[in-house]
Amino acid sequence: MESNPINSLSQLKAAGTVVVTDTGEFETISKFRPQDATTNPSLILAAANKPEYADLIDTAVQYALKNAYGTENQTQLAVDRLLVEFGKKIMDIIPGRVSTEVDARLSFDKKATIKKALEIIDLYEEQGVDRDRVLIKIAATWEGIQAALELEQVYDIHCNLTLIFSFVQAVACAEAQVTLISPFVGRILDWYKAKTGKQYEGAADPGVISVVRIFKYFKAYGYKTIVMGASFRNVSEIKALAGCDYLTIAPTLLDQLQSSTDAVPKVLDPATSAAEEQEPFVSFVSNETAFRFELNEDQMATEKLSEGVRKFSADCNTLFDLLREKVKVAQEEVNNISNGVPSLFRRVLSKLAMLRTAKLSLKFPPGFLRKMFSPTITPTLSMICSPEPPANCTYTDRGELCSTHLPNLIKVLPPPPGLRSFFYSN
Repeated sequence: MESNPINSLSQLKAAGTVVVTDTGEFETISKFRPQDATTNPSLILAAANKPEYADLIDTAVQYALKNAYGTENQTQLAVDRLLVEFGKKIMDIIPGRVSTEVDARLSFDKKATIKKALEIIDLYEEQGVDRDRVLIKIAATWEGIQAALELEQVYDIHCNLTLIFSFVQAVACAEAQVTLISPFVGRILDWYKAKTGKQYEGAADPGVISVVRIFKYFKAYGYKTIVMGASFRNVSEIKALAGCDYLTIAPTLLDQLQSSTDAVPKVLDPATSAAEEQEPFVSFVSNETAFRFELNEDQMATEKLSEGVRKFSADCNTLFDLLREKVKVAQEEVNNISNGVPSLFRRVLSKLAMLRTAKLSLKFPPGFLRKMFSPTITPTLSMICSPEPPANCTYTDRGELCSTHLPNLIKVLPPPPGLRSFFYSN
């Protein structure tokens, strides 16, 4: 009896490569069951425009309305929370880590990158996610690498440095002891094909050559930074890197590998790479002048890094525009609710909230409270007490509201103009 042949994807894993999915779509991730998953603004934007992810956007927007003031601050927080919502859902599927990207528009600002990374980690930890399951994804500019160095060494936050097109970027990242780098393969191929008009295959692919060089250098000098090849254009590139630490692969190429039984022999081996003739040692992480000069000498890397930051920044702008409109609509709904509540009732309710008397209970006509609050603000009144209603909560569907709810209720009832000091006075 003949055994079923092993598909190419399984062979790739058997070669020692950890397979990572490059998508934000949950069904696709579930299909391939990878170890890790990567996301970026483009992938999140593509997923966010699909109706099946509307609930995640609603969650992000409602969180922002309750925790930030002003449309722009709310939009920023909504975007960050949306990234975390996607990451959290992906973690329910995979056993490993998710890469969540810092706003690409911060790529040349070290301090802002660190601040944003810390905010993202705080949001994850607020949701009960251990920071060890998160890779903060940062563009490998000089500023990005310096930010990652500080995040790794000072804050114990793991980083994935992306948009790597050159040896100098990779070496600086390894010296900074970042957890993982994502050298791009397909975009390098694109540049050389456009410049030379030639076709490249397998080991002759310029993008493959770049990753092989980085991999062998890291192993030769004992760097622990994980090399994760990214941005593939065809299966040939993937096979030529079998044995690389990690490869992040788009769903279409994963499908091709899974449906094929072509041989995928191991090409890269850490042990043999370390034993091979070593490339001369170089250092860049503490020498900004040398780093910038060497990067500038590489026309392809300079152009592709610049293009990559611009494209991710454009998608960030589009994602922000999408969330900004969602925030405005949700805020308008809150305002409509606020305007529809009689001011006398609101005044009395807010003053009663200040009493915080455990024995106090307000009773309303059946259905009154549910009609007052839009489902988009809070699906059930019990959610006003978050994350869980307290043990002494006496709310019932008959319209009873305990005093424990009242302070939280005020948070979703913005005071009418001129009465803010009354509502929030002691």
